[in-house]
Amino acid sequence: MTTSARTDVGSFDDLHASASRLTGLDDFGGGDDYADGLRVLLRSYADEAALTPAGSKRTRGLLRGALVSRLLAEAAWREFPQHAGVAIERPVFVTGLPRTGTTALHRLLTADPAHQGPELWLTEIPQPRPPRAEWASHPVFVALREAYQGIGLDGVHHMRPEQVEECWRLLCQSMTSVSFECTAYVPGYSSWLNAHDWTAAYARHRRNLQLIGLHDQGRRWVLKNPSHLFALDALFATYPDAVVVQTHRDPGTVIASVCSLNERASAGWSTVFTGPVVGRAQLSLWSRGLRRFHADRARHDPSRFIDVRHADLVADPMGAVDMIYERLGARLSGPARTAVLEASTRGTPSPAHTYDLAAFGLTPADVSSAFSS
Repeated sequence: MTTSARTDVGSFDDLHASASRLTGLDDFGGGDDYADGLRVLLRSYADEAALTPAGSKRTRGLLRGALVSRLLAEAAWREFPQHAGVAIERPVFVTGLPRTGTTALHRLLTADPAHQGPELWLTEIPQPRPPRAEWASHPVFVALREAYQGIGLDGVHHMRPEQVEECWRLLCQSMTSVSFECTAYVPGYSSWLNAHDWTAAYARHRRNLQLIGLHDQGRRWVLKNPSHLFALDALFATYPDAVVVQTHRDPGTVIASVCSLNERASAGWSTVFTGPVVGRAQLSLWSRGLRRFHADRARHDPSRFIDVRHADLVADPMGAVDMIYERLGARLSGPARTAVLEASTRGTPSPAHTYDLAAFGLTPADVSSAFSS
């Protein structure tokens, strides 16, 4: 007798039970820093998202994956209690609207051997970073490499488990991330998150970095995530000596590109998250995030921020990096400069990414109004 694959997201209790079966673990951590967010998400997915069977399967995997990561982090913290003493000094957070060069800049900065960033596979399976020479034979890395084979959007964003990536997966352990809004229509969750305090999520974020960097103490952390726009105060409360690098690009270009990215990433997952619905949701999300960031930034020491224009980064990547190092009071020379220079000339040939505001029911005036209000 065969059973059909599930086509529902699952309940709060069911997702926990499934994550425990997969890992053999049952300690999701003390406190309730994620439960409310998960419940709100489940209601939004059920009542608003209009998920297809494929979308329900993908969403179930996403939520269960976040719970699995949470379980594994709790177990690793117990196994390596010394992680709690790992210092994270003057980390750099790269942020800005999506599609403004944050990924390129992040990968340039982490090419310096004195820096470290969170590799994709370690954001999913938190553990002390093993020596890189052992990755190819590490069973978890091998499994994730196979799972990610072929995943990525040609011409838009490329993902490999060994590559440094955004740190939003660490925030997903607390169900506190705008990533959920980028692939589904979940206005209920969006409203909840807009009023939510991210401080507990960032505390967990930091503890995960302490774990991952246990064997790499002394290397500066460089993180990247557009969603840091929404939680600058929580970020600074958790990382009081952090420096923020903000990237800048014309919002009209940004919104068209991010709508295209998110629609392609979630194609076939929903009967409503397409075209104009994507346009309205993403315009509202990112204009709100940038307004919040600007308001929060104005209350902090200007010396903690470094600004990079997308056009300058494209025209002269090394010049942008040198400017950042100068502002950090650091030097980039010798082998480190060679590594960053090589990264600046290393590209992945791909088809051009084309996009159009009109395809998402938006006009340049709509974007201008949203970002100027």
